[in-house]
Amino acid sequence: MKKADTIKLIETLKKSYPDATCSLDFTTPFELVVAVMLSAQCTDERVNKTTPKLFQRCKTIEDFANIDIKELEEIIHPCGFYKNKAKNIKLCAKQVLENFNGEVPHTMDELITLAGIGRKSANVIMLEVFGTPEGIAVDTHAKRISNLIGLSSKKEPEKIEQDLLKIFPKKYLKDINHLFVWHGRNTCIARNPKCNKCSISEFCKSYNKKY
Repeated sequence: MKKADTIKLIETLKKSYPDATCSLDFTTPFELVVAVMLSAQCTDERVNKTTPKLFQRCKTIEDFANIDIKELEEIIHPCGFYKNKAKNIKLCAKQVLENFNGEVPHTMDELITLAGIGRKSANVIMLEVFGTPEGIAVDTHAKRISNLIGLSSKKEPEKIEQDLLKIFPKKYLKDINHLFVWHGRNTCIARNPKCNKCSISEFCKSYNKKY
């Protein structure tokens, strides 16, 4: 795809979804770290229903480090994979306290050293907390849309991200994941895509094959 077309694609999506923002609720950097961990294999809607009780119980990073793991598991149970997530949340909190003086680290390299935080999660944190995106969070929506449109033929999120970074100008890094998530939820739905209502169908390799 030509650079002019990729810019037009993003600008079209921005017009279609002017309110596209992060869907996770949080008020502190570490709350987002926790919310992102909980969102793995879980909807943001379910996470947002779970975190109010959790954030009321754990108001500081120390609270997350010290909470009894059984109590934590019970609170986050609705988000699935609760045993592994609880273990990672507690370990992550201890790492932030011991290795980063109680502050969520500000770089990708440091963030991915934290338990439960991979590159996708680190990308979200860099953008939403620090406003300095270094990459693009490739979730299920971004992966599906990138493959359907023809922006990347790769299957691994990290490889898709590298393809997208070659295509899109840096100034759009803050927008791409939000727009793909909103487009994936509202139009390019996995099981029932609304291709006839898609604002970017002219750019879509899959759509043009069909029609």
